[in-house]
Amino acid sequence: MGKKYVEAQKKVEKDREYPLKEAMSLIKDAAPAKFDETVELVARLGVDPKKSDQMVRGTVVMPHGMGKPVRVLVFAKGEKEREAREAGADFVGAEDFVEKIQQGWLDFDKAVATPDMMGLVGKLGKILGPRGLMPNPKLGTVTFDVGKAVKEIKAGKADYKVDKAGNVHMPVGKVSFSPDALTENAMAAIDSLVKAKPATSKGKYLKKLCVSSTMGPGVKVDVGTVSKQ
Repeated sequence: MGKKYVEAQKKVEKDREYPLKEAMSLIKDAAPAKFDETVELVARLGVDPKKSDQMVRGTVVMPHGMGKPVRVLVFAKGEKEREAREAGADFVGAEDFVEKIQQGWLDFDKAVATPDMMGLVGKLGKILGPRGLMPNPKLGTVTFDVGKAVKEIKAGKADYKVDKAGNVHMPVGKVSFSPDALTENAMAAIDSLVKAKPATSKGKYLKKLCVSSTMGPGVKVDVGTVSKQ
């Protein structure tokens, strides 16, 4: 552990669970890096990801954005191509971008496609899939409403999916955000997770919550202060 991390860790009471806003203030105070670190929320859920009916995934638009520009690629033609450009898409095309990606180009953060383009985009599954860049109807990125999809992504739309250990990791902003903004973004994420609770999940659903910055120590959050479950 580096000296800055050790000093930051001293500011956090190891076994204490903090109210969410207090945790966010502490994250800002304890962030050791000189760059604008990302703040991440981690939730331990009471689900069994091995069971298909307990898979938790979804999207949430952060009220205060994510604090960084997002480069959006849209696969579309005709009128939908124009709609995507007007909504602020950084790249719009079809076969030309499929070829570029096959040649190694990956200078974008999110991809959107109209349903009629998926036959073409499907060729990129082995490239985009492992990187989490493949358009997915469950995440709203395979749609004819490309304008809305692009605007939501640009505004701070985050995707999430429970991992094999039952945890969800989600960025909720930057340490340069105010504690209020970070708290509101985190609450939007938590509300979305609660709404995504599988009907087959029994017992306590939100088991543990923790927030941390990219280079800083984790801060435990008192689940009782954010959940009425």
